[in-house]
Amino acid sequence: MHQNVYLPEDFLAEIESILPQGLNMADFIAACQRPLRKSIRVNTLKVTIEEFTQRAQQKGWQLEPVPWCEEGFWIEADESEVPLGNSAEHMSGLFYIQEASSMMPVSALFLDQQQEFTSVLDMAAAPGSKTTQIASKMSNQGVLVANEFSSSRVKVLHANIERCGVRNAALSNFDGRVFGGWLPEQFDAVLIDAPCSGEGTVRKDADAMKNWSKESVISISDTQKDLIESAFHALKPGGVMVYSTCTLSIEENQQVCHHLKETFGDAVEFESLATLFPNADKALTEEGFLHIFPQVYDCEGFFVARLRKLESVPAPKVKKRLGKFPFEKASAKVQSDIAKQLKTQLDIELPDDASIWLRDNDVWLFPDALEAMLGELRFSRMGIKIAEAHKKGYRWQHQVATALATGNESTSIALSIDDAREWFMGRDVRPVDLSGKGEVIVKLGNDVIGLGKWVGNRVKNGLPRELVRDKNLF
Repeated sequence: MHQNVYLPEDFLAEIESILPQGLNMADFIAACQRPLRKSIRVNTLKVTIEEFTQRAQQKGWQLEPVPWCEEGFWIEADESEVPLGNSAEHMSGLFYIQEASSMMPVSALFLDQQQEFTSVLDMAAAPGSKTTQIASKMSNQGVLVANEFSSSRVKVLHANIERCGVRNAALSNFDGRVFGGWLPEQFDAVLIDAPCSGEGTVRKDADAMKNWSKESVISISDTQKDLIESAFHALKPGGVMVYSTCTLSIEENQQVCHHLKETFGDAVEFESLATLFPNADKALTEEGFLHIFPQVYDCEGFFVARLRKLESVPAPKVKKRLGKFPFEKASAKVQSDIAKQLKTQLDIELPDDASIWLRDNDVWLFPDALEAMLGELRFSRMGIKIAEAHKKGYRWQHQVATALATGNESTSIALSIDDAREWFMGRDVRPVDLSGKGEVIVKLGNDVIGLGKWVGNRVKNGLPRELVRDKNLF
């Protein structure tokens, strides 16, 4: 029990004034004082839900489905020796540890399964739970622009994208308010999981409300209104936007959505989330939003709204100074040569919806759907780096294995559990009685975990530093 959860009196009075009929304050406070149930989301870029549930059963993990996310599960697992985050399945990118309610915004974005998105913007992306969820919903097709304002958090975002095998992302590091002017009407869908006062997070952070004040809520809501306007400008006519927060105040939720409606009138349509999952009506507002108090579904406090842009609106004018774009698209001959060498050396085929771009000796694979935006905004990282050119050909990179290999390649080697543990600690391994030449895809079972290089009977470790672990491994 989190009996020491700090809930200011002024905050409790605010909650009492907005608590829906049928809910009471005693249940609200009791829910805030209960620790959250741990939950995970299966990464379907790497494994099917069926395969994962079978593996979980073998490991003694008890899974309970999250009703609003078919890939989501509450989990009970013995973490006394190995935390879930250090399990082989997590380190191989098969699942993401994610709070159940935070899976809801992406589910809401993809509510209409008939509608496919070629371009999606995740406006506040770090640490990457929703970004990787979107990428899996897109099946790594099209382009996913993942923006994060905090430069220090971009590294975490990239590490999670890398671990989960995402190849269609372009990362940027801007205040989200720039997108409406810089990339107007570029996206089929936009997710804005807005920075907020975090009133719904006390179940995982007992001190979340230490600095709460009504004044700060109002100040944050002003920023949120700017962000939702920017997101709306970046959305194509006919496109869908989901606005979400992990807070409870009306000012940061309903009022922000109504601000957008008041600003753009009939161009904005609220779409009901009543059919998102069974019993969604328990949290449904009159507008069709989901305003989730923690006692309703035993999760974090959360808010989710789905909106559609019905017509074009004039975007803000901006002056752009981008400088020279440092990448050059490879010629058809070079693209063909690289594809041929990759197939010959690693038995990996390049996807047909991406192209090779070159920067000095670096070889990158960019999603084709990104090309229209390349001259419009400066991205900090695009697609995946697949190789470095040298005199004798190409030196393949980690992500060529984790984002493109299937595990069935002829040029792969399966490690023992002991060797895989050494691998994840950044060490070279010596598979028993084996040797080879050149790069090799490294697996644990049939899960691709990286790319190594044979040096005699030793496989030289190619794991990026940000993915190296040093203790409590599986």
